[in-house]
Amino acid sequence: MSDTTAIDILLEPDAAMLQHAQAANARLLKVFPKGYALDAAHQPHISCLQRYVRTDALENVFAAVSGVLATEHPAAWKLTAFQYYYIPWKGLGLAGIVIRPTDELLAYQQKLIDAVSPFTVPSGDAAAYVTTPEDPDIVEPVIEYVASFVPSHSGKNFSPHVTIGLAPQEYLKGMLAEPFDNFTFSPASVSVYQLGNYGVAAKKLNGWTLSD
Repeated sequence: MSDTTAIDILLEPDAAMLQHAQAANARLLKVFPKGYALDAAHQPHISCLQRYVRTDALENVFAAVSGVLATEHPAAWKLTAFQYYYIPWKGLGLAGIVIRPTDELLAYQQKLIDAVSPFTVPSGDAAAYVTTPEDPDIVEPVIEYVASFVPSHSGKNFSPHVTIGLAPQEYLKGMLAEPFDNFTFSPASVSVYQLGNYGVAAKKLNGWTLSD
């Protein structure tokens, strides 16, 4: 076990988002079968905070998240999905459904950042992630993404989204050009996952079911 763990404190969405994410993932797999399916090792989610933390402090991290949830109530939120996007990587794109940030979501993220801060470390390597014999490597952009999540992807730079899979960039450009029917959904639970390759939520470490 590594001294450092790459974690994702995330919101797991309700059935409305899951249905859209799984339909989009199936579409991507048809054009790029070498991609990945949304399954137990690739859970659809909204990353609120990705960090490298001390493995020996994971219980402290869980307590910190629980403390934030004592004052925040994500299940009462109504979030709006409004477009697709992708991150380019070697001719492929890691695609997702983008969600409009709200004041509540941004305040929640900042509380998580503050609560977990004492247990974070500046960076990590592939050993901090979940790997498998079939997928033994972690792509470098993911390692850098987690290291710079705060501040590069937090606060005013936060772009909440649900990742839906991999496909060639040319296909994704056409997908992004299509009309997108906005839809609303709510968070159903909060979890802490250990990250895997491409930033997927690979291994659940702890979780909390939400109620409004």
